[in-house]
Amino acid sequence: QVQLVESGGGLVQPGGSLRLSCAASGINFGIYTMSWYRQAPGKERELVADIGGAGTRTSYADSVKGRFTISVANAKNTVYLQMNSLKPEDTGVYYCKAAWSMRTYWGQGTQVTVSS
Repeated sequence: QVQLVESGGGLVQPGGSLRLSCAASGINFGIYTMSWYRQAPGKERELVADIGGAGTRTSYADSVKGRFTISVANAKNTVYLQMNSLKPEDTGVYYCKAAWSMRTYWGQGTQVTVSS
């Protein structure tokens, strides 16, 4: 059974930092592209960052470049999203996704709220 379990969300002030984690089980972690998406209230889910090639390839949405960093710990089957200089517009539910070939799995999401 495949499981993706996110953690690390919460309430933070503008300019603050959070680190999200997504622990995967039931998949061959090293061959999957791991991604973070987010969905703000009333908006569509959008890609924030992804990482593939066992951590050798990364890409970011323009809105988070220079502020967010995606990384993996292959020994722990975990993908991270370090979020710095957070802005109110970063508020939303953050989801982890694992994809390979025709297989796609999603986590349940973790809420991030940036507010003073």
